[in-house]
Amino acid sequence: MHTTLAFPDLLRLLDERSTAFRTAVAAAPSLDVQVPTCPEWTLADLAHHIGEGRRRWAAIVKAGPADGPQPVTAELPEGREAISEWLAESTRQLLDALAEAGPDQGCWTWWGPSQSPPTTGAVARHQLQQLLIHTYDAQLTVGAPHALPAEIAQDGVAEFLTTCCATTGPWPHAPATLDFLTTDAPAWRLTLSAEGAQATTPPPATPPTASVEGTAEEVVLYLHGRNPVTSLKVSGDVKVFGQLEEWEPEV
Repeated sequence: MHTTLAFPDLLRLLDERSTAFRTAVAAAPSLDVQVPTCPEWTLADLAHHIGEGRRRWAAIVKAGPADGPQPVTAELPEGREAISEWLAESTRQLLDALAEAGPDQGCWTWWGPSQSPPTTGAVARHQLQQLLIHTYDAQLTVGAPHALPAEIAQDGVAEFLTTCCATTGPWPHAPATLDFLTTDAPAWRLTLSAEGAQATTPPPATPPTASVEGTAEEVVLYLHGRNPVTSLKVSGDVKVFGQLEEWEPEV
């Protein structure tokens, strides 16, 4: 059975990853440098995305159950020092909203009928994974990528599959099963069919259509599009992973 990170740990790690992101931005020789893993963005664009996103989710959490996200307008700062201060305040707003709400409050989420609940706890969990990946992006941009913190990466495969993949939208291809095997975290199976996509752990004993294997860090970086599937040990019908990458389910 997979156990997710406790809510206080999610808040602690959100703060730590936010600090690591600001440290990477501060180390950049220029904020106009292109982000290799997000080539349409400069580092300043990425910083603005992070700050705006944390403020938007803070407003969503504060609003509680709702039919849609709360509108948020923020004047984007310019200059390294102003951006750093604005990012720190953005993080504070999100952490304060989450701490006040607690993990079980309902709120709007974009993931709809997935296996992740529409709660502030699930928001905190997803926000941590987003900051994990974008901190990696920022560190890569300044030439100093660090290993992903193990306790976050080890929850990353489960969080991605249950939040970003699980759906009741019908799979448009032949039914398939994909196993995600990690050497340092629980293994998961994603079952794809006309009923949608469902993630389970541990995988059943029946052979999957295809599987990937690596460390939790390696699999998480693949799932978030930072590394190709060929960076992992792949078995079975590899084309199904390509179909999954391109799939945009309609619910």
